[in-house]
Amino acid sequence: MRELRVVRADPAGNITLFVLTPVEKAECAAVAAKLLAIEALKAEQVGFIFPNGHMEMEAGEFCGNATRAYGMYIAQQKGGLSSVRLRVSGCDHAVTAQVDLKSGTARAEMPCPRSVKRVTVNGHEGTLVDLTGIAHFVVEGVEPSEGFFRAAESIFSGIAGLDACGVIFLDAEKRSMIPLVKVIETGSLVWEGSCGSGTLASAIALSRGCDGDFSVALRQPAGTVYASVTRQAGAVTAASIGGSVALEAPITVAI
Repeated sequence: MRELRVVRADPAGNITLFVLTPVEKAECAAVAAKLLAIEALKAEQVGFIFPNGHMEMEAGEFCGNATRAYGMYIAQQKGGLSSVRLRVSGCDHAVTAQVDLKSGTARAEMPCPRSVKRVTVNGHEGTLVDLTGIAHFVVEGVEPSEGFFRAAESIFSGIAGLDACGVIFLDAEKRSMIPLVKVIETGSLVWEGSCGSGTLASAIALSRGCDGDFSVALRQPAGTVYASVTRQAGAVTAASIGGSVALEAPITVAI
């Protein structure tokens, strides 16, 4: 039996556990699997906070919602900062998070896409967005299902260095989306309460043909996430996501 200090975070319903107790990087996936199996925690993903301040997701992927929540955690720990610089997995440079502790919101800088292209799966054309480490296929007019994810899964095979991939079932008219995300190392397929990188991918898809600044709020099964992108000559040159974040007091969990 092993005891871990854990903080449960709720960034727009995408329940994330932050493990404060030092864990070796090689153990992260196995420890995460045990934590995710504890039904009472109702968690969708796990991040590990290393002694040097680096936050590592369970499979080394980048996660926008976890980054926002980690930003709020650090802001609280450092006496209420409104802006923090973070080192997180899946991103080769420090990212900035803007935190408003009073309103309970946080916004995080997101990596710009490595590529964006139109792809057709089972007769449905959508947008494949490679965010480096995680990629999403954004599609409209498709009933959310694991079957469609399996049909789309092969389109991710040619993308180098993926830690996670997802299909985002988007309803542009209703400004809503349902994310289904797979962590490749563990093989887990999760209907997420909300997905930050999926929200960004949807904003990129919706801003196709735009130039300048584009912002959208997308309602998801457990909350709403806001995304903003800047396009110049068609290319995405800046991106961020924001929304609510709630942090619970640290608890001790035995695994």
